[in-house]
Amino acid sequence: MTKTAPPEGSPDYAALIQSIAQRQDRQAFADLFAHFAPRVKAWMLRGGVNPTAAEELAQETMLSVWRKAHLFDPERAGASTWIFTIARNLRIDTVRRERHPSDLMPDPSEEPDAPVQADRMIAMSQQETRIRSALSLLPPEQSEVIRKAFFEDKVHAEIEKELGIPLGTVKSRLRLAITRLRAALGDLA
Repeated sequence: MTKTAPPEGSPDYAALIQSIAQRQDRQAFADLFAHFAPRVKAWMLRGGVNPTAAEELAQETMLSVWRKAHLFDPERAGASTWIFTIARNLRIDTVRRERHPSDLMPDPSEEPDAPVQADRMIAMSQQETRIRSALSLLPPEQSEVIRKAFFEDKVHAEIEKELGIPLGTVKSRLRLAITRLRAALGDLA
């Protein structure tokens, strides 16, 4: 790609970017900023971005120019094209975040559970004792089906295969066991 020299008296923006990349040249950045920041902001405004967001995006664009100056290749794109591509990408990212604000919301499953209060722990322990006692009163074939269905999370077909009994028998044992547990547990059922 053949580049022509910039017109007489106008700055060579590619050279300014390279100066930023090589020497972190603050004056080169100030010159680049003075020229491009207002143009990027105006471009954002023409694209329907509100004035505050346009200002922020222009600032972010120029900050990215400072940080990514070492990635600029004058053989692949002109300075203006490179800077406006950064601006365009930032704008697209902003639109995506606005469309999917739930992605920015904290996931409630990642928040730690509230500590269990002592009286609640005692009540839970008492309930567990009552449930274990009620389960021990069931005939072995019913307690086995309950254990597999509720404690091992197995579906009826899996229980049928494991125990070698018909599906109807699995279901009737579960129904009978649940009926007995409800009667034994009363208020917990």
